[in-house]
Amino acid sequence: MQYMILIYAAENAHPAMGTPEGEAYMGKYFALSQEYADKNIIEAGAPLENVDSATTVRVQGGKTETTDGPFAETKEQLGGYYLLNCDNIDQALEFAAKIPTAEVGSIEVRPVRDMGGAPE
Repeated sequence: MQYMILIYAAENAHPAMGTPEGEAYMGKYFALSQEYADKNIIEAGAPLENVDSATTVRVQGGKTETTDGPFAETKEQLGGYYLLNCDNIDQALEFAAKIPTAEVGSIEVRPVRDMGGAPE
């Protein structure tokens, strides 16, 4: 079964990139991504650009409106994701707990709904 692993944290919760601490932190992500690949469970995964690059789209009364920034103002922002194939929710939770951001933010795990294949 596929599980979407959503990674949330305040943007300043991580060590700064380009510093030795930031490089070590990213090294943990590279190692974890390799573990997922070695176990043949990863479908996709990527970090997202900072929240100030987000645009929210809403359609109200047939009119499309765009707003700079994320949908909700929160302390934690969606920073990245993994899409994993796991045997069950327990396995998905086990792999989610290994994500370095779990120590400074939160990790949301959701089963991906099977829609029975692509429409023709």
